[in-house]
Amino acid sequence: MTVSFVCRTESVLPREQLFDRARSIDAHVETMAASGERAVAGVTAGLIGAGEEVTWRARHFGVPLTMTSRVTRLDYPASFVDEQVKGPFKAFRHVHEFAANGAGSVMTDRIEFSAPFGPVGWLVERVVLRRYLQRLIAGRGALLAKPCPDPGTGLHSRL
Repeated sequence: MTVSFVCRTESVLPREQLFDRARSIDAHVETMAASGERAVAGVTAGLIGAGEEVTWRARHFGVPLTMTSRVTRLDYPASFVDEQVKGPFKAFRHVHEFAANGAGSVMTDRIEFSAPFGPVGWLVERVVLRRYLQRLIAGRGALLAKPCPDPGTGLHSRL
């Protein structure tokens, strides 16, 4: 059985800009600084595209992890999908959807994942991982959605 959840983030940014921020390797590194996440193989900077892979190294729950993801679908600027091809999950799929609205745009993240280790993994998925990943995705979305506070600095200077 797979665990899933949806996270919606509203932004004053146009959907094209939010779309590119969401697929930016550099923005990912900045928004995931708390876990020390960094790109170590594949596309390691700039914008990732259809069929491309990135390998991430990070520390979650104090454990060093490596995960390789591939962009399996990209429909600019409406959506893209990345899926784990190697890593700690039995399966991990992240659908990113973008829609314009009167105030800017809305980013919808749809996450589906399964932990390894049978019944123990099933329990960890529901007790720990779901909430942890929901907070992680919501926090990342909030950072991506912020307008540029000071042009020429950080995440907002590149996108």
